[in-house]
Amino acid sequence: MVRIYLIGYMGVGKTTVGKKLAKSFDIGFIDLDKFIESKYHKTVPEIFAEWGESEFRSIEQKSLKEVSEIENVVISTGGGAPCFFDNIGLMNRTGITVYIHAEPEELAARLRASKTVRPVVSGKSGEELTSFIASHLLEREKFYKQARIVCKTDHLITRGDVYLTVDRIANEIKKLQK
Repeated sequence: MVRIYLIGYMGVGKTTVGKKLAKSFDIGFIDLDKFIESKYHKTVPEIFAEWGESEFRSIEQKSLKEVSEIENVVISTGGGAPCFFDNIGLMNRTGITVYIHAEPEELAARLRASKTVRPVVSGKSGEELTSFIASHLLEREKFYKQARIVCKTDHLITRGDVYLTVDRIANEIKKLQK
């Protein structure tokens, strides 16, 4: 039985890496935000707008507990998930946590190039976006760094880069399983 949680800031590549990692282990994949959206029939931004962050975090915690009972799966969490309600503790107790890390400048570039709408960063200019990310990362790192594996990914540009990252993470997970 294996359960792998991917954590890290938005835009770091948790979903992209997660899908390929799940395929390499021949197990399932769950994007926690998509899980929540399908359960509540609303997007995460809609839930935030209608019910507020504290209600979203409560929903997120319940959903995380639910998926933490599923075996043989890679779970990609939202960027804030590890930072509330001892969720990082739950993830560490029930599986292998992997912090996918990138520097704020790299994350800002990825978010600017992304087609995904992320209300929390929309409308922020280059330097303003980088500063916002750096500030958030500073707050969240104390949770992220509790992961059992840390994988730096400042250059996830090509498909080959993604596969190299997946291979590195898979090798680290296999070491922990011995």
